[in-house]
Amino acid sequence: MATDPLLSIAEELYALPPADFTGTRNQWAKQAKADGDAALAKRVGELRKPSLAAWVVNMMMRHQGEQMAQVLDLGASLRKAQADLDGDALRELTRQRRQLTTAVTQQGRELARELGQRLTESVADQVQGTVHAAMVDEDAAAAVRSGLLVTVLAATGVGDLDVADAVAVPAAIGLTARPRSRPAPRRPELSVVPDLEEGPDEKARQREADRAAAQEVVDRARAEADEAQRRVRKARKRVSKVEARTLQAAEELEEARGRVAELEHELEALDGEAVAADEKKDRSEERYAEAQQALEAAQKELGRL
Repeated sequence: MATDPLLSIAEELYALPPADFTGTRNQWAKQAKADGDAALAKRVGELRKPSLAAWVVNMMMRHQGEQMAQVLDLGASLRKAQADLDGDALRELTRQRRQLTTAVTQQGRELARELGQRLTESVADQVQGTVHAAMVDEDAAAAVRSGLLVTVLAATGVGDLDVADAVAVPAAIGLTARPRSRPAPRRPELSVVPDLEEGPDEKARQREADRAAAQEVVDRARAEADEAQRRVRKARKRVSKVEARTLQAAEELEEARGRVAELEHELEALDGEAVAADEKKDRSEERYAEAQQALEAAQKELGRL
C-alpha cells in the first residue's frame, strides 16, 4: 500500500480474520519496540480492531475488488449526475445503485461465511449502509477504498462525511487496499469420537479454545464500546456546534431587535419633523400671499399718483 511502516503493517493487519487481530497487532508492536522504534510500537499498539461490519467491507475490497470498483465507479457517476442536475441519468443510476448495493452486500455475506464469520441482519445492514455511503459521498468512497475501516459509515445527506475517525490510519485515505486471492471454501473436518474420557491434553486444549473464544467476545465488545464512545463524542461535538450557533443567532436577533427599535424611534422623530416642516411651509406660503397682495395694492396706489 505504501512505504510508511505503519501503513504496511496496517495493510497486513486489517487483512486478517477478527480472531487474529489483537494478538498479531501486539506482536508487531512488540517487534517494533525490540527493533528500537518506540514511536512505531506505540502507533501500532493504538490501531483499533475493526467492527465486524467494517471488517467485512475491508475483506470485500481485498477479495471482491472488481465488484467494489463497479460500486465506487457507479457512485462517482451518480454524484456527477446529481451535480449536473441530470434527472434522467440520476433516476437510472439510482435504480442501478439499489440493485448493485443489494447484490454486493449479499456477496459480502457469502464472503464472510467463507472466511468463517456468519453475519446477523443488523451487521449486514451496516455493511450495506457503508456501501451506500461510499456511493453517495466521495470521502466515504476514499475511506472504503483504503481497506482500513475500523467502523461503519452512514450517509446523512447533510454535508460531507467526516471519515478520518473511521479509518485506522487517516493517511491511507485515497490509497487502495492490496487485492487478495479468494479463500477456498472450508471443508468440514472429520474426527473420530474417542470412547475414552478426555485426557489432560484434550482438556487443556478445550480450555484454551474456550479462553480464545471468550477473548474474542471481549475484543468484540471492546470494539463496539469504542465505537459507541466515538459516536457519543461526535454527537457531543455536533450538539456543541448547534448550541454555539443558537447562541450566536440569539445575539444577532437581539441586535436586530435593538436596531429595529432605534429605527422606529428615528422614524417617529422624522415624522414629527415632517409635520413641523409642513406647518412651517404653510405659514410661509400664507405670508407670501399676504405680501403679494400688499405689493399689488401698493402698485395700484402708485399708479393713481
